[in-house]
Amino acid sequence: MEPVLKNQARERLEAGELALGVILRQARTVDIAPVMKACGFDWLFLDLEHNSMDLDTAVQISVAGLAAGIAPIVRVPAGQLWLATRVLDGGALGIVMPHVDTPEQARRIAEALRYPPRGHRSVAGGLPHLGYRKFSLRETCDAIDAATFVIVMLETPTAIANADKIAAVPGIDSLLIGTNDLAMELGIPGGFGDERIAAAYQSVVEACRAHGKWAGIGGISDDALLRRYIGMGVRVVLPGSDLSFMQAAAAERAATMRACL
Repeated sequence: MEPVLKNQARERLEAGELALGVILRQARTVDIAPVMKACGFDWLFLDLEHNSMDLDTAVQISVAGLAAGIAPIVRVPAGQLWLATRVLDGGALGIVMPHVDTPEQARRIAEALRYPPRGHRSVAGGLPHLGYRKFSLRETCDAIDAATFVIVMLETPTAIANADKIAAVPGIDSLLIGTNDLAMELGIPGGFGDERIAAAYQSVVEACRAHGKWAGIGGISDDALLRRYIGMGVRVVLPGSDLSFMQAAAAERAATMRACL
């Protein structure tokens, strides 16, 4: 029997649906994986860039995500491919690589994170992705590679200008705009509805459509703007984080209680 490894985010996308992810910044225990699955999310965005979460915690949550049926995808600091391959070996089903400006950078990322013949990722034994069941090396690598989801973040005008060339790189699955950084680079911090931001999303959506990839959105939680960019064709969606969800619910609950008297 051939090994089967599911990536819930990829399955949603292939069905023409949204792949909804939640950014994990505060969570440090494995129960966050089934909790977010129960809330309706498809993937976990484990943030090792703007966060103190360490490798071991990310790996433990990733293994829990595999068991819960929610795809663990880890953002590593820019260019840290050595860390990316370690979390992949530990149980992650994908990588988010920030600050990608050129197709040459995207190509190096894809080659490092894909097994031969698609890339040059080193082969390790005893991986958790298939429940430690024994399959041939070729079957194991093919199953893991097919389920691995590689996202590059475009966060500068240079990156947006290169979107078509980046989307053409084999082994890259999604181009996700880091809207906060892009707005800062454009001199319009927080201007997520600005026409320059909208034009960037349109460019990335068109590039992804041309090359069979998926456009992604991060840094925006406003419902109207999310609907606008999803309407353009964005499909990989990060509508918020564990911290923002906790704060919103807690603030609403506190306000409700204060209004009782």
